[in-house]
Amino acid sequence: QAVVASLSRNNVMIILDNHTSKPGWCCSNWDGNGFFGDKYFDPTLWIKGLTRVAATFNATQNVVGMSLRNELRGIRQNTIGWYWYMKKGAEAVHAANPNVLVILSGLRYDRDLSFLLHRQIKLTFSHKLVYELHWYGFSDGEAWAKGNPNQVCGQLVGDAMSKGGFLLDQGYPLFLSEFGVEMSGTNVNDNRYLNCFMGWAAEQDLDWALWTLAGSYYLREGVVGYNETYGVYSFDWNQIRNGTILSKIASLQYPFRGPGYEEVPVHKVLFHPSTGLCVKRASLLDALALGPCVEAEAWSNTTEKTLTVDGTPFCLEADESGKPAKLSVICDGQNTKWETISDSKMHLSATLEDGSKVCLSIDSDNNIITDSCKCLDDTNSTCDPGNQWFKIIDSTRSEKQSYIMLQMDAI
Repeated sequence: QAVVASLSRNNVMIILDNHTSKPGWCCSNWDGNGFFGDKYFDPTLWIKGLTRVAATFNATQNVVGMSLRNELRGIRQNTIGWYWYMKKGAEAVHAANPNVLVILSGLRYDRDLSFLLHRQIKLTFSHKLVYELHWYGFSDGEAWAKGNPNQVCGQLVGDAMSKGGFLLDQGYPLFLSEFGVEMSGTNVNDNRYLNCFMGWAAEQDLDWALWTLAGSYYLREGVVGYNETYGVYSFDWNQIRNGTILSKIASLQYPFRGPGYEEVPVHKVLFHPSTGLCVKRASLLDALALGPCVEAEAWSNTTEKTLTVDGTPFCLEADESGKPAKLSVICDGQNTKWETISDSKMHLSATLEDGSKVCLSIDSDNNIITDSCKCLDDTNSTCDPGNQWFKIIDSTRSEKQSYIMLQMDAI
């Protein structure tokens, strides 16, 4: 209660999460905390606990949601038990506190809600149900480091959509309540995962929570002073561990579109996942470059596959490999027709006058250029296509406005 009170005084909204029944580091398939009826997971006590916590914070406005259980897992997990007990838990929370969102996690470490595709859970209340997913680079072993990034990204984004992303298309709120990366910036597996994740999260306009804030622990798994390499803070909590990664993730903090954020009519922006920046222009005379997405250029993607600047006759043109991409008023050539290629669906390619294909890319100064498309060979696992990955996403953000983005100070 003291923690919740302190966060509330600082105007932080809070989601309460039922993590484990037996205190300890989470998680494994054999820790006795994984599924209803496991050694330490008594469903009756679980519902009693949810009810008590929900009632305790009934009058606390900053407690906005309750997640019923973290990462259901283990050999006993099954959908029959999920529907039965999640319904009981959800109804208990709602009865004790009708003000909070009720957040339901999936199976297999909260990576699988696919069973909801054809059968939704039936509850007595509405307009406050939220689903949650988790996704990390290590969730798929070393697939990112050992495979071709385009192929791996395409496959695993497809998996994420089939395991839970489809709920967005059905009109349900979906909260990515855990994701994160090793903050050194040297983990190839995590770096490639994050680039792919950024494109998917921006395209879907996902709500999310970053794991984790902590720079270290008093005690974790028997180790005193455990260094948390995924932590936003450094080991001593005196500085940010990696400001570049934090700034990149902060680009997703403000929604790209609604509901509730329809500031201007829907338009397209060109998002660059590996930097968290968007394509912008200072003037017609300046080269296109990357900049904060709050300053992004508004584009239209026509049926003729041209990318035109909203309200102008100008379209994006590929001029020459290795040279800046240009704005042109002559928009009927093949070098102004942009197609999404590669398994990742994040390469934007056009055909030059000589018949060769180029892809949108960035140079060392974040200027927008066109260059030979790379990493399209599915057998190549050493190539990193991050500088050529772009996502055309819908946005209703007002252009040229400033928003308060994620900022962290030392504690």
